[in-house]
Amino acid sequence: MTPHLLTLALDWHRAGRTVAVATVIETWGSAPRAVGSLLVIDGDGNMEGSVSGGCVEGAVIIEALDAVQDGRPRLLDYGVSDDEAFAVGLACGGRIRVLVEPVGPAMPVALLETLCDAIAARRPVAYVIDLDGDTRRTARREAFPDRFRLDRSGVEDDDRTFVAVHNPPLRMIVVGAVHIAQALLPMARACGFDPVLIDPRGVFGSAQRFPGETIIEDWPDEAMTALGPDTRTAVVTLTHDPKLDDPAIMQTLRSDAFYLGCLGSTRTHAKRVTRLQDAGFAASDIARINAPVGLDLGGRAPAEIAVSVMAQIIATLRKPA
Repeated sequence: MTPHLLTLALDWHRAGRTVAVATVIETWGSAPRAVGSLLVIDGDGNMEGSVSGGCVEGAVIIEALDAVQDGRPRLLDYGVSDDEAFAVGLACGGRIRVLVEPVGPAMPVALLETLCDAIAARRPVAYVIDLDGDTRRTARREAFPDRFRLDRSGVEDDDRTFVAVHNPPLRMIVVGAVHIAQALLPMARACGFDPVLIDPRGVFGSAQRFPGETIIEDWPDEAMTALGPDTRTAVVTLTHDPKLDDPAIMQTLRSDAFYLGCLGSTRTHAKRVTRLQDAGFAASDIARINAPVGLDLGGRAPAEIAVSVMAQIIATLRKPA
């Protein structure tokens, strides 16, 4: 797995290399990289990441090499007119601001370590910078709930506080290697989720039916325990078989997963509710289940059902708390 760019910056620093981190602070127009995008550069000009898709990378690298020499951060502003845009890859013109911070003098190593520890532990964390001063700190999700919910880094209304949001990668755990899952997993990946498929029935969860997918053949309760669903995890059960679905549902209800959807009719769900009540789950826990799964789009084909499930997951992820 490719390391997070901040982790790479820390690794390079610990290896004795001078390092700078460039971050996109603001964008206007057709700037090709989102706010929060990172570029890591060492003193020899080696780099990973991108802040512009290539059109201003060379200029940023030159500034970064100067920054690691003098230890001072730089706040850079690049604008491209419509006449010049085609030549540098900005289809309709654009403008970006980039902050360059040498690790150590500007970006404290202890703070970088805190950020990397949170990223490794899948804990949401923000890197907060006073653009008019030297103050840098970390913050939890509660400090900027809307930014974390929308995965949106940016400058606050005071025009001086930049918040870089570092959310854990989104995951989707699908229980049941059925025909709906064949459509749902590629959709999940296209929407930025890392999908995982659980089915102990090897004939269902075969590589032939799910080429390139991560498939776990353990029983769902064991697999769910190992995966540890968290606030960035959606879980979908599709087997119709209580022996497989129920253990996964119970493990999910004990977790912080932001979404749980279960295939089955209203009648099937009523029986499921009774089983969960008998197992000791409270009504408030059971109410977390989206069943029948998916938004009511009227679809019946497997791909149409997968679209409705994906739409409901995204709506749940992005809705205000």
